[in-house]
Amino acid sequence: MTDPNASRHPRTRAQSHAKSHAHGHAQSREKGHASQQRTAADPRVVAFDILSDVLGEDAYVNLLTPKVVAASGMSARDRAFTTDLVYGTLRWMRLLDAIVCAAARRDADAIDASCLTVLRLGAYQALFLGVPDHAAVSCTVALAKRRVGAHAGGFVNAVMHRIVGRDRKEWESIVVSRIPKADAVQRLGVRYSHPDWVVRELEDSWKASGYADSAAYGMDLGAMLERDNEPPAVTLVARPGLITVDDLRAELPPDAHCEPGMWSPYALRVRAVAPQAVAAVQSHRAGVEDEGSQLAALVLAAAPLEPVAGGRSIGDASADIAENPDVRWLDMCAGPGGKTALLASLAALRGAKVTANEPSHHRAQLVRENVSAVPEGIDQVSERDGAAFGKAMPGAFDRVLVDAPCSGLGALRRRPEARWRKQAEDIAALTEVQKGLLASALRAVRPGGVVAYVTCSPVLDETVRVVDAVLADATENADVTAVRCDARGILKRVVRDGARIPVPEGSGDVQLFEQIHDTDQMFIAVLRRVR
Repeated sequence: MTDPNASRHPRTRAQSHAKSHAHGHAQSREKGHASQQRTAADPRVVAFDILSDVLGEDAYVNLLTPKVVAASGMSARDRAFTTDLVYGTLRWMRLLDAIVCAAARRDADAIDASCLTVLRLGAYQALFLGVPDHAAVSCTVALAKRRVGAHAGGFVNAVMHRIVGRDRKEWESIVVSRIPKADAVQRLGVRYSHPDWVVRELEDSWKASGYADSAAYGMDLGAMLERDNEPPAVTLVARPGLITVDDLRAELPPDAHCEPGMWSPYALRVRAVAPQAVAAVQSHRAGVEDEGSQLAALVLAAAPLEPVAGGRSIGDASADIAENPDVRWLDMCAGPGGKTALLASLAALRGAKVTANEPSHHRAQLVRENVSAVPEGIDQVSERDGAAFGKAMPGAFDRVLVDAPCSGLGALRRRPEARWRKQAEDIAALTEVQKGLLASALRAVRPGGVVAYVTCSPVLDETVRVVDAVLADATENADVTAVRCDARGILKRVVRDGARIPVPEGSGDVQLFEQIHDTDQMFIAVLRRVR
C-alpha cells in the first residue's frame, strides 16, 4: 500500500541508509566516507553520493553540491545535470516517494533505504526531466548495482519499468486520489511535496498577511507551494560605494544573461554565471544575496529616527552626542555577512559604523571576509551572545538589525532539505530564542532609535507573534517601551526607481512571498524604541 506521507520523516530512513552502507553494502562502494571518494564522472553517481550526505549526514545541499560538482571533473553540461538531479529530487521527494511506493506496491519502510534513493533519482529523471524511458531505466539499474549491490538490479528494474509506464500527471492523479478529499492539506502536501505541517503554516501565514484579502493577487496556496519547487534566480548585490550595478554587469562573462533586480536598486539577476568566478564577488565589492535580504537591510537603513535629548550612556561611558545621532549600527546576528556587508557599505557613505556580531566563530570569519572591502563601515566583528547586548551596551546603538535564527521555511527554493529536517515542534524552541534577541535589541538601541526584526520564514509563530509578545512584555515591564513603525511604507521608498512593490493596503509589517515578489519569503518588522 502506498504511504503518501512516506517522505515526512526521511532522516530516519537516511540514517539507516548510512548504516546499511557502512555494514551491508561496503563491498559495492569504494572504502571511505562518501565525500572523500567522489571522483567518478557519472552525474547520477555523484548525485546519489551528495544525496547520501545530505540525507544521512545532515550536510547542507547549497554548500556541498557546488563543492562536489566543481571537483568532479565533469563537463559543464553534466555539472548542471547533476545539480538539477540533487535539488529536484530533494524538492519533490514526498511525491517521488509516493510514486515509487505505488509502483513498488509496498510501503517506503519496506524498501531498502539505498534503493529508495536510487529510485527517487530514477523517477525524477523520467517524470520531471524527460529522460527517455530506456535511459532512465538502464541508468537507474546501473546506479543501483554500483551503489547498492548487484542483488538490487532486478527490483529496481521492475519498479522503474512500472514508473515509466505512466507520465507525471497520471502518477500525480493516482497517488493523490488515494487520499480522502476531505484531507485537503495532505492532498496538497503530496501533490506539491511538502510536509503537512508546513502546508498548514504557509496557509496560515498567507491568510494573515493581508494579500489573501485582495483579488489583485489572485493566488491560491497551491501557487505558493509550487513556487517552492522552482529554482530561484541567482541574484548579486553591488555594494554601494564599492561598485555600481553597471560596473558589476561589465565584469560578468560575455555570455552571461543578466537583468536588473525587480526591487533592490543594487541587485542584478544573472544566469549562466558562476558567481565566485566574478572579480567583484572575489574582492567582496559585490556578493550573492537574494533581493528579500537586500530589502531587509535597506529598510533598516532608511527607517526614520527620532531625536534624543541630552546624552546617552554607551556601556559604562557617557558621551555627548548630537540631538539626532545616526552613527552606531548593530547587526546582532550577522553570519554569514551578506546583509552586514550591505549595511556597512551604506553606513560608510553616511559616516556611520556597524558593529557586526556573530556567536559562531566559523560564521564570524565569514562575516569578516564579507566586510573586508569596506573597513571604514565596520567598527568590529564580535562573537558574543546577541541576547547579552541589551545588558552590556544599553542604549548604545541608533539602528539594530535582528536577523534572527529561524526555521528557514522562507527559503525552501534555495535549501529544499529544510522542509524534511524541520519538525513542527522545533518552532517553539526557536521562538524563545527570537524573543530573547528582539528584547535585547530594544534595550541596546537608544530611545528614538529603530530595530528591524527579520526572519527568512513566514511562520506566524516566528514573525508577527514574536513581535507582538516582545512589545507586550516591554509595555508590561515599562523599563523599555517601543512601537511598531510602518515597514510597508519604508519598503515602498527604498525600492529602485520605477518599481511598485506589491504590499497589502495600510501600514504594518512586511511579509514577502515567492509567488508575488520572486524573493525568499522574508518577514520585516520595524520597531522604534520610545523610552
